[in-house]
Amino acid sequence: MIAKTPKPPYYAVIFTNIRTVEEADAYHETADRMVALAKTQPGYLGHESVRDGLGITISYWTSLESIQKWKMQTEHLEAQKAGRDKWYSAFKTRICLVERDYGFGLENPD
Repeated sequence: MIAKTPKPPYYAVIFTNIRTVEEADAYHETADRMVALAKTQPGYLGHESVRDGLGITISYWTSLESIQKWKMQTEHLEAQKAGRDKWYSAFKTRICLVERDYGFGLENPD
């Protein structure tokens, strides 16, 4: 599903990764928990995620401060460590300022 975001500017965190095969059930449980937890964080706007070999999750935030607070959230720190230690063979995080967006076929086509 395409995330409903406000009019720019806002921020996007693009997390690209390559998974290992270790502990798939624990990974999925943790991933679901991180989505639920992120939704409760101040500044969270939405996310989009896809996996087809390569995994890409984009989360949207109101500010750099809200992104930093999410990065330092205790459960998220634990998940990051598990990712480095066992779930990912490689990953890259990019933080971007969204200055413009547009589309069609959405409820709010701004």
